[in-house]
Amino acid sequence: MPRPILFDPARRPVRPVGLLSTLALAVLMSTCGSAFAQADNPEGAAAALALARMRAATQPSTLVQEGQALLDRDVIKLDGYAYCGQATSLAEQGDFRQSIRAASKALYLGERDKKPDLQALAHRDLALAYLYAGKLDEAERYAKSASLFPGASPEQVLAPAHKVLGDVAARRGDQAAAIAEYNESLKTASERFRPQVLLSLANALNASGQPKQALQQLDAIGPDARATLGSFYLRSRAAVLLANDQPEAALALYDQIANSDRTPDSEYQRLWALVGVGKVHLQRGDKPQALAAFLKATTLANGLRAKFHSEEFRTGLFGDLQAVFDQALALAVEQQDYTTAWNLSEDSRSRQLLDSVRGRADDSLGGRLSLAQLQGLLRPDEGVVEYHAVGDKLVVWVIRKDSFEGQALPLPQATLAKEVDDFRRSIIERRRDVDTLGQALYAKLIAPLKLGSGNKQAKRLFIVPHGPLHYLPFQALHDGQGYLIAREAISIWPSASVGGQLWSRPNRAVSALLAFGNPATQENVPLPGAEREVKEVSELFKQKQIFVQQDATKMTFKLHANQSAVLHVAAHAEVDDVDPLFSKILLANDGQDRGLLEAREVYGLDMHSVSLVTLSACESGLGKVLKGDEIVGFTRSFLSAGASSMVASLWPVADNSTEALMTRLYQSMGEGADLMDAMRTAQLDVQKQRRFAHPFFWAPFNVIGNGRMQLGS
Repeated sequence: MPRPILFDPARRPVRPVGLLSTLALAVLMSTCGSAFAQADNPEGAAAALALARMRAATQPSTLVQEGQALLDRDVIKLDGYAYCGQATSLAEQGDFRQSIRAASKALYLGERDKKPDLQALAHRDLALAYLYAGKLDEAERYAKSASLFPGASPEQVLAPAHKVLGDVAARRGDQAAAIAEYNESLKTASERFRPQVLLSLANALNASGQPKQALQQLDAIGPDARATLGSFYLRSRAAVLLANDQPEAALALYDQIANSDRTPDSEYQRLWALVGVGKVHLQRGDKPQALAAFLKATTLANGLRAKFHSEEFRTGLFGDLQAVFDQALALAVEQQDYTTAWNLSEDSRSRQLLDSVRGRADDSLGGRLSLAQLQGLLRPDEGVVEYHAVGDKLVVWVIRKDSFEGQALPLPQATLAKEVDDFRRSIIERRRDVDTLGQALYAKLIAPLKLGSGNKQAKRLFIVPHGPLHYLPFQALHDGQGYLIAREAISIWPSASVGGQLWSRPNRAVSALLAFGNPATQENVPLPGAEREVKEVSELFKQKQIFVQQDATKMTFKLHANQSAVLHVAAHAEVDDVDPLFSKILLANDGQDRGLLEAREVYGLDMHSVSLVTLSACESGLGKVLKGDEIVGFTRSFLSAGASSMVASLWPVADNSTEALMTRLYQSMGEGADLMDAMRTAQLDVQKQRRFAHPFFWAPFNVIGNGRMQLGS
């Protein structure tokens, strides 16, 4: 039975597990919010703190401090200009966090040695790194500040800074502002840099509906520069010709790209040529041929090694592979081909992962399951519900062992995002309209699926969210009679292919616990509650290893991570929203190492003996939903390293209700229930207690991955 609850929930501490904790691994009984427990709105205080820390991480003063700390640890120290060179090179390779670190060193040296020209260059390089990483606000900030330093070189600083500002405006869809910034850049651009700016200007003019003016800019680029720009120039010219109602001339250029001499980059350019061919067919109104061209492009994309192309940013092309998948998916749905659309959705998720990891880590979950393979793994009482937001529609598939259905719901992504956010806010603020909002979302997301009842009902749902749905507690959706969790046990999957692969991982015969709590480090505030937490959790296990304070080091973690079936970490963590692979858990400083366990390091661990990972972290989400909707960061890294399941929280949680829920969860698993059935039982039991009836208390936790996971003896 759950432990008795003796305190009023309104007065208990709230654990600030973050704004985007859907992406966190798991949150078990976290106490790191005790500092905010007495605030009028502790949940809001925790969320505001997490957001403030994220914003502070990109401020110049913070980067100067980081640059000094990084420089102190460098065995071989370079001068500031050499670090600027490193920053530029790393950004163009796609190593954005490392680029920012190099630029931070230059920024510190420029400030220390009072060299405004070096500071200007460092601000320029930060603008480039943030632009390539897609952090447009930060890119804009540093591009503007780069020009404010006295003595800033017009060619080396001013022209690139205005080019970055133009790129930012173009990516935001403000083509008029982009055109103005590109023209400003041309005033001081070097002869070598000028063709890149002209090409970006032509693309912006074309995007603003001025193809004739765009063609004039392309004609102003000399023959030698055209040869250097190669396929990027041809792609821009073809797009302008197509917009100028010259589809045959555009098609000829796309064919030229597709049939050009084979180079390391030619297959990538051929992919974009196929996309161009698809656009030509769309302009002609031939949608079947357009779909065929887009499908060829996506097939080619699946076979290419992930590569970051800084040339696309230099030329203003901004190639977006996920947009290609979405275009193909939308065309397939329009033609009622839901099987092809489902395959495209699965491929797009896997593709984004490759783009994010970019060869820096080996991912073991990159394979794809066919629809037939997935159906063969399903049990009669199980169903997969998979969503994909594209354009003004939400595509949804319902997959059972003996059936497959797809449909497109008229629900624009912006509308969906607002409704999900309103629902979450209602839950977190414990408002009375929560069931009304939950019913509205149920009517749009679940009711149209006709999941059935009685023998036909799928009593266990594996849900694959997309976009804003990653932040939605499906268990708290309401049909007017009761919550969804009252009818179905629920598990969340990053993709159907990942979920199916996780089923194949064996459970440990004996469920031993490995727990880390309250690591001793100067990087964060002590967490005595986290230490109590791991000791309380350990009482539920006969076999256990517990490491707290100075003993909870990164080296100990790496040595022991694969030795127990259940891994529990109660510590501070920090998200890196520039590069999720640099998100980190703050473990103990042992004198030799700072104890920062980064997600990229987890990829290299062998965790195939781990059945369940739980992470109790006082920070915002430890992963990132990218355009392809693949989750990277700690969520993906632990799954790829071998863990088969996790528990994750969607919002800051209350101490007493969480204690009751987690105790019941483990009790139920100890009685033989699997993870998702045990979570359902725990949520229903906590919900029955009147003081915990609001979804805020019982609904925050998601099961991620293998919901069939069971504890052994």
